[in-house]
Amino acid sequence: MQKKIGAVVLAAAALALTFTGQAQAETNPNCSSVTQMGATKYLKNGNTTMASVKQFKGCGKNWGYVYVWDSWRANHRTYRLYAGVQVRGAEFPSGYNSVENKQELWSYGTDTLDKCTKGYGSIVASSYSDGVETEERC
Repeated sequence: MQKKIGAVVLAAAALALTFTGQAQAETNPNCSSVTQMGATKYLKNGNTTMASVKQFKGCGKNWGYVYVWDSWRANHRTYRLYAGVQVRGAEFPSGYNSVENKQELWSYGTDTLDKCTKGYGSIVASSYSDGVETEERC
């Protein structure tokens, strides 16, 4: 009986880890092979992590990516995501894309592999509006 209870506790712990924090979505619908460039940045409101922001390269393009964490999304059903690629010296992100109330968003691909770029992502909700950029990659 003790072994059975231990196995159930381990299975429950593994299941809990599966559904907390950040999922590994990251399947680009427009490019079958992408590679992350630089470190992941996190969009936070105080100590609460809301989303992950990343930059990828693939198919001859740069891509911005935003993934909303389950823990934040569970309590926020109305929001808008923005994703893009910030090119050094440009005023606005390239490949700018937006969507309402979805968990993830890819920017449009940009022909900027020969430039210094950062991934860009933001969330706009009734109680929050902010964005972050990843580290610059040249």
